[in-house]
Amino acid sequence: MNFKFLLSFLFLIVLNAYSSDLILNIEPKAEKIPKKLEIHGDVRIDNYFWLNDKKNEKVIDYLKAENAYTELGMRDTLNLQEKLYQEMRKRIKEEDQSVPYKKGNYFYYSRVQKGDEYPIYCRKKDLKAEEEILINVNELGAGKDFIRVTPPAIHPQEQLAAYGVDTKGDRIFTIYFKDLKTNQLLKQKIENVTSNLEWSQAGKILFYARQDPQTLRSDKIYRFDLDTGIHTLVFEEKDEKFEAYVYKTLSDKFMMIASASTLSSEVRFAPADKPLEPFKIFLKREPKHEYNLDDGGEKFIIRTNWNAKNFRIMEADYNAATKNKWKNLVSHNPKVFFEEVHPFKNHIVIGLREGGLIQMMVLKKGEKKGEYIKFPDPAYLVFLGSNEEFDTDFVRYAFESLNRPMSVFDYNIETGKSALQKEDLVAEYDAAEYISERQFATARDGTKVPVSLVYKKNFKKDGASPLLIYGYGSYGSSSDPYFNRNIVSLMDRGFVYAIAHVRGGSEMGRAWYENGKFFKKKNTFTDFIDVTEYLVKEKYAHPKKLYANGGSAGGLLMGAIVNMRPDLYNGVVAEVPFVDVVTTMLDSSLPLTTGEYEEWGNPNEKKFYKYMLSYSPYDNVKKVDYPNLLVTTGLNDSQVSYFEPTKWVAKMRELRTNKNKMLLLKIEMDVGHGGKSGRFEYLRNEALGYAFLLKLEGIKE
Repeated sequence: MNFKFLLSFLFLIVLNAYSSDLILNIEPKAEKIPKKLEIHGDVRIDNYFWLNDKKNEKVIDYLKAENAYTELGMRDTLNLQEKLYQEMRKRIKEEDQSVPYKKGNYFYYSRVQKGDEYPIYCRKKDLKAEEEILINVNELGAGKDFIRVTPPAIHPQEQLAAYGVDTKGDRIFTIYFKDLKTNQLLKQKIENVTSNLEWSQAGKILFYARQDPQTLRSDKIYRFDLDTGIHTLVFEEKDEKFEAYVYKTLSDKFMMIASASTLSSEVRFAPADKPLEPFKIFLKREPKHEYNLDDGGEKFIIRTNWNAKNFRIMEADYNAATKNKWKNLVSHNPKVFFEEVHPFKNHIVIGLREGGLIQMMVLKKGEKKGEYIKFPDPAYLVFLGSNEEFDTDFVRYAFESLNRPMSVFDYNIETGKSALQKEDLVAEYDAAEYISERQFATARDGTKVPVSLVYKKNFKKDGASPLLIYGYGSYGSSSDPYFNRNIVSLMDRGFVYAIAHVRGGSEMGRAWYENGKFFKKKNTFTDFIDVTEYLVKEKYAHPKKLYANGGSAGGLLMGAIVNMRPDLYNGVVAEVPFVDVVTTMLDSSLPLTTGEYEEWGNPNEKKFYKYMLSYSPYDNVKKVDYPNLLVTTGLNDSQVSYFEPTKWVAKMRELRTNKNKMLLLKIEMDVGHGGKSGRFEYLRNEALGYAFLLKLEGIKE
C-alpha cells in the first residue's frame, strides 16, 4: 500500500480537518513515468501509461488512494447523499410487476419484491393460474457485488429455459440450462460467451454467440446440441470491423445470423425447424449498404439505405437475393428517418423519426398508407413493449416523457385506439407539477439543434437558476427524453434539466449522425456548447450555475468541452468517459477498437490521426483553470477501460492552474461499464453525483 497517501488521509480523519483547502492540498499525485508513443513521425509522451496495468499492485494502490480522496472530499455531503438516496429509492415502487405478455401457452412477466435488488422471472398458464418461478435473480446474486442475468429464453416445447449470467460486469456470460418440470439446473453450461442466445424450433438446439477473448468482439456463432453436448461452429466473422449475432424471426420461421459494422451489414438465414441446415446469404455485404432483414410470414421485410439516405422499407421473396427484385413498401422520405421495422402476420410496425421525435406507424398488409399512433407531450420517448405473438391484432408499446412516468398501452390495429395496461406509480410525485418543453438552439454554423427541457412548475425564467445539461452524440444513438425519476431531486432544489440532441446522434435523421462523426466530430462538441449558451441567453440558467453530464462516448463530449471552454461550466460529471481516444484507437488488442474505425476513423491513417489528436481530451489537457470535476469508472469496464479516466484525471492534476476546485475520481473496484447492478444499489452513485452538484451550489439538504 502507498503509505504516503494512507497516512495523509488518516491524519486528516483523526484531526477532523475536513476543510476544502486541506483536502485539496493532499490530492493524490500519480508518478510520472514517460512512455514514448510515435506514429506518422509524431511523438507523444504519455507520463501515465503505466496506469494501464491493473495487475500492478502499485496501480491498485493508486486507485484506492483516489477513492479515499474522493470519499474525504465529499465527506461533508454524507447526510445529503443519504437524503438523496432515500428520496430516489422512495420513488421506486418496492413491489411491482410488469404487464404479462402471451407467448405460446403461457403468460410471462417479471416482478420485484420489497427490498429486493433484482427481478424474479415468472409465468402462468393463464392469469388466474398458479405462478411458476423461472429465475429468481436475487438468489443468484446473493453475496455478489455484481450480477446481470438475461431474461430466460424458453424452448419451444416450453419446459426448458436457457439464460446468461455475468458476475463481473465485463459482458462475459455463462449460459445455464434449467428444467422447468423439475425446477433443477442441468449439468451442461456454456462459459465465456456473449448474452446472445436463441433456441431453434426443432430439437434441443441452442444457437449462441462467442466473443474474441481479447477484443470481446462477437465473432462466432455456434450451434449447441443439448442432448449430445456437441458444439458446432456455424459461422465466423473474420472482418474485424464487423460483429455477428443470431436471432429468430417472430414468425418462428427462420434463424438469422447478422454481421454488422457501422456502415455495412449482411444477413444469413436458415429454416428454424431445420437447425442442421446451412445458412444462406440473403445479400452479400456491400460498402455503405446497411440493411435489416425480418420475416413477414410470406416475404422478407427489409429496412435498407439502398438509394435511401434515411432508409426505406421494402419486401422481397425469400430467394430474391438481388436488390432489383425488391419492392417498395414505404418509400424514402428526406424528412423522415426510418429507424426500425417489426413485421407481424397482418401488419408491420415502423419506428421512425420526424422533426426529431419518434413516431410509430402501423401499416396493414395490402395497404399503401399507414396509420400513426398519436402521443401527447412536446418531447417524449416511445418504444415497443413485449410483442411475442406473430398473429395478433394488438401492438404493445410504452410511452414516457421528461415529466411523465412510463405507461404501457395496447394499440388495437382495427379500431386505432390505445388501451392503457399499466401506469408507473412514482411516490410523492405529481406530473402536473413539472413542465417539459422543446426548443431549438442555433449552432454557430446556423444548424438548429433540438433541446428538451424539464423543470418545476414554479420555475421563473429569469436567468437565476442552476442548469444540468446532458449530452451523448455518437454512434447515431439518439438521446430521447425519457422519464428520469432521479432528476426530480435536482428539480425540487431549483435545477433545470436539459438534453442537448447534438449532432452525432440520429434525432434529425441520418445526416445528423454523419455530421457528427469522422472529420465532423467537433460539431458534437460545439453543438453542446452552443446549446448551453443559448439556454443562458434565453434565461433558463445563470451563467455561473452551469453543469454538464455525459457518460462513455458522452464522457468524451465532457472531456472535449472542458478543454474547449473550461470557463463555461461550474461543474462536470463525466461517467466512464472515453477520453484517451488516439492511444485507445491505435491499440487493436483492446475491446471494440477495430470495430470503431467506422465511427471515429482509423488513426493508423495520418489524416484521421491528426484530426482525432486535435480533440482527444487526454491529449489536449493544458495549463488552464478547469471546472470542478467528478469522474467515475469501473475496474472491470470492458468498453471504456478504467485507465482512460484515471490517466485523464492524473494529467489534469498535473497541469491545471487552479487548485481551489474539486477534481475527484471514483473507481468502482468490482463492476464494469454500467456500474452497480441492483435497482437500489446504483442509486448510491447517483446520490454522489447529485451531491457533488448541490455542494457546488451551496445546497446542503
